[in-house]
Amino acid sequence: QLPVVESGGGSVQPGGSLRLSCDASGVDLDQYAVGWFRQGPGTEREGVSCINMNDGGTVYADSVEGRFAIYKDSANRLVHLQMNDLKPEDTAVYYCGAVPRLPRTSCWYRGTPNEYDYWGQGTQVTVSA
Repeated sequence: QLPVVESGGGSVQPGGSLRLSCDASGVDLDQYAVGWFRQGPGTEREGVSCINMNDGGTVYADSVEGRFAIYKDSANRLVHLQMNDLKPEDTAVYYCGAVPRLPRTSCWYRGTPNEYDYWGQGTQVTVSA
């Protein structure tokens, strides 16, 4: 088991920003890919962004490209998702997932949650006026 905990959710107005963090409780994530997924009311969980912790390769969903940025800390123990220009349609529970991944491989292939093995409990993000 890989303990994963999300933090940083909250409520903001449209156009606002939030930064989410994913913490694997001190575990070195060097051999993992870490992804952010979200699930809105009545929708399926979808991929938002991911990063291969070994080589830093990233992928973004089209809906967040240019607004969100995923990055890791230098110790490979935390992954952050900087979310800018938030829109009401970004409202969802955001989950951090992790999966073992070799270097120089994509951090996801279809952006679906079944590609990931370990999950946190999620953090709520609400965007409304």
